[in-house]
Amino acid sequence: PLDGRIKIREELRSVDIRISTLPSLHGEKVVMRLLDLDNTALPLSSTGLADDHLREISRLIRRPQGVIFVTGPTGSGKTSTLYAALNDIVNETINIVTIEDPIEYEMPRATQIGVNERIGLTFAHCLRSVLRQDPDVILVGEVRDIETARIAMQASLTGHLVFATLHTNDAIGAITRLIDMEIPPYLIASSVSAILAQRLVRVLCPVCRRRVDPDPAVHEKLGLDASAKFARAPGCEFCRGAGIAGRTGIFELVLVTPTMRHLITNRASEAELRETSRSAGSRSLFQDGLRKVLQHTVAYEELLRVAEPDEVGEGARDAG
Repeated sequence: PLDGRIKIREELRSVDIRISTLPSLHGEKVVMRLLDLDNTALPLSSTGLADDHLREISRLIRRPQGVIFVTGPTGSGKTSTLYAALNDIVNETINIVTIEDPIEYEMPRATQIGVNERIGLTFAHCLRSVLRQDPDVILVGEVRDIETARIAMQASLTGHLVFATLHTNDAIGAITRLIDMEIPPYLIASSVSAILAQRLVRVLCPVCRRRVDPDPAVHEKLGLDASAKFARAPGCEFCRGAGIAGRTGIFELVLVTPTMRHLITNRASEAELRETSRSAGSRSLFQDGLRKVLQHTVAYEELLRVAEPDEVGEGARDAG
C-alpha cells in the first residue's frame, strides 16, 4: 500500500490530489481524493449549518476555552468545517496551531504541524510541545488514542480552545467513544463544550430540479404536512446531466449543558444522553437533513444514503 499527493494548477484553480493505492487480486486499486485549495477560506455560513446551529457554533468558537469535537466518517467534511471555524476567528492577535495528518489545506495565519509517526512525531507528542508555544487555539486533526484525548481535554481546562475530530456515527457516540478510551467521565464533562456530527449530501441542480409528491408510505411514516413536497433533478445542460450541483452538510449539534455534564459524570447510558439532548432541542442528522429535503435542496433518496430515519412520525415534527 502506498499513499501520496499531487498538486496541480489548472488555469486559476489549484487542486490537491490525495492518492491511496492497495494491491488486490485483480491488480492495483487506486483511490484519489480531490481537495479544492481555493476553498480554504470559506466561512462557516457556507457549510450548510442551519441558522440556529450557526449561532451556537459562532458563540462557542469565540470562547477562550473548551473542546469542540467534530465527528463523522472519513470524507464527511470534518476538516472543512474546522477550517471554516478557524477562518471565522483568525486574526493577527490569535495564536492558532494545527496538528494534522496530513496537512490538508494551507492556512497562512496559523502554525501548521504535520504528524509523522515513523519518526515519533505523534499527535500526543506534538500536542505536548504545542502547549509550550503559548497557543490560544489548537486544532487536533484526529484523536486516535487516550493520551491525545487526555492532553487535549486538560489543555482546555488551562485556558485553550481546542478543536478536534473523532470517527463516530453521531454526536452522542463521541461521548461513549471517549469513555471507552478510558477517559474519566468527569474530565469529559468539564472540558467538552459541544459535539458536532456531520455528513455530506449532494445538492440538487437549481436549474432542473422539480417538485414531486412524496411516496404515500413515506408521507405517512414521517408524519409530513399534507402540502409537503420533495424534489428531484433529472439532469440538464447546466449540471451536465448529473442532476447535482455541489455538496452541503447535514449536522447534529449536541451542547454539553449542566444537565448533560451531570449525566456524563454519573455514567448515564447512551440512550439517556440522547433523550436528554433531544429534549433540549437537538436534531438528529436525519432531522436536519429532512429540513433540506423539504426545502427542495436535497433529494430524499440522497438523505437516506447517509442518515438513518428516526422513529416513525418524529422526523418531520422535529425537523420543522
